[in-house]
Parts: sequence; structure tokens; C-alpha cells
Amino acid sequence: MTSREDEALARAAVTALTDQLALTPKPGLPDPSHRDHNTLRWSAKALTPGLAAMSAAARRTGEPTPGLRAELGAIGRCTEHSVGLAGGGHRGALWTLGLLVAAAAIEPREVPATAKRIAAHPDRGAPRRPSRGSSMSAKYGAAGARGEARAGFPHIRRAWAVLADGTPRPQSRLNALLTIMSTLQDTELLYTAGPTGLRHVQAGARRVLEAGGTGTAAGAKALTALDTDLHNRGWSPRGSAGLMAGALFLDALPATAQPAGTRTPVRGTAARRATGSIA
Repeated sequence: MTSREDEALARAAVTALTDQLALTPKPGLPDPSHRDHNTLRWSAKALTPGLAAMSAAARRTGEPTPGLRAELGAIGRCTEHSVGLAGGGHRGALWTLGLLVAAAAIEPREVPATAKRIAAHPDRGAPRRPSRGSSMSAKYGAAGARGEARAGFPHIRRAWAVLADGTPRPQSRLNALLTIMSTLQDTELLYTAGPTGLRHVQAGARRVLEAGGTGTAAGAKALTALDTDLHNRGWSPRGSAGLMAGALFLDALPATAQPAGTRTPVRGTAARRATGSIA
């Protein structure tokens, strides 16, 4: 049975996802001008019961055990089915937000670290057939969604720092998304565009940031060019979108519940240096 706290965490996570959907222009990703935008917003709401159930399971267990990991996996598969009936999508976001919501229910001031501890356990009930992401991880050595979680969501933490750099919305949110795109080994891009395409997208995101970000004329021009390029090529950095929703979820937590010692506001070139390079 879910509590008000569980339902509040679930609603915050879904709001983070719909806020991510509302960002525009998002290079290669659906935004409000996309024909499927309303369907994606509707199906995002179908995540709410499952996320609340994940929070309740974590709150009841109280620690990141193998049993909790198995229960979250089972809830996640049921939620995927419900989302499919509502229009589909959001699989990567469900993985990310489910772990973060569960972690917030256990230890709200250590969310990424607690999510890392949950993700460290295998999901023994998961289907044995390989997914796109796991296939690309095996082929190219990319971390993938599981590797990102098991590392404590470094890209979410970097994006979250950018959200604190003092830049007004929506520019700060777009800059945070581009920060993720600039280094993430996105397995969806590897599947559709290969390593060369992935590097092309990463370089395009870095060009926007190096031009001063989306709040400058040069950065906005580079963003528009990247958006047009990716849509024309049919390349979609979906992994970045799911992680961006995670960053927005962390940003929405009350200040008293935000992870301690993981956020240092960054500005200008410091924000770009914070992205590092793992690709």
C-alpha cells in the first residue's frame, strides 16, 4: 500500500519527465512540436502508480537489498505493460526514475549513492533475451543504462550541477541536457548511428556549450543547427533524455532532502569542464 509520501515522489518523477518533454528545441528528441508529444505526455502519467509502488517497496524494505532489486524489477515490468497500453515510450526514464524514487524513499539525502547500491544487485527475474542497450554495451563496451546506474548516475549529477549555475530557465535545462549528450555513451545512438554517429552527436553538443550555451546567440544558433541535423538524420539520443528527467527529479526534491555534498554550482567554462570525457 502506498503512502502520501510515495505518491508525492511518483508525481514529482512524472512531472520531471513531462518537464523534460516540454524542453525545446531538443536535438533529435520529441518536443512540443512533435506529432507524438501529446501521446508521450499521456503515457508518462501511466508511470505514476508503478513509481509509487516502487517507493512503497523501498520504504517498507528500508535498505537496498537484493530482494528489493527483484521487487523493483517486477514492478517495472508491470509498469512497462501499462505504459505500452497508454501509448508506449519512456523505458529508459522508467529505469532511471524508478531507481531514484526508490532511493529517495530509503535515504533522501543520498539518492544517487543509494540508487547505485540498489542497481549493484542483479535482477534475477529479468528476461534473458538481450535488449538493444545490453547488445550495444556488449559490442562496444559502453556503460549503458545499467552501467550508468551502477556508477551512481554521474551524468545526472553533472547535469544537476549545471541546473544550479544561475542561468535562467529554459536555457539552464537545455544546457544540462547538452552536458549529458556531450559525453554519454548513448546505446540508442550506438544502435542507430554507430560509434561515428555517437561521436558526431557528442561533438555537436560540445559546440553549443563551447559557444557559451543556449543563452547566447552563437550557442542558440549551434543548437538549432544540431537539432535540424539530428532530425534530418533520424538520430535520437534517447538515453540522454531519460537521464535529464532524472536530473530534473533531483532538482525538484525539497532542499532538505537533496543529496548532500554532490552539488557545486558551476558557471561558464567551469560548467563545460564539469562534463569531463568518458567517450
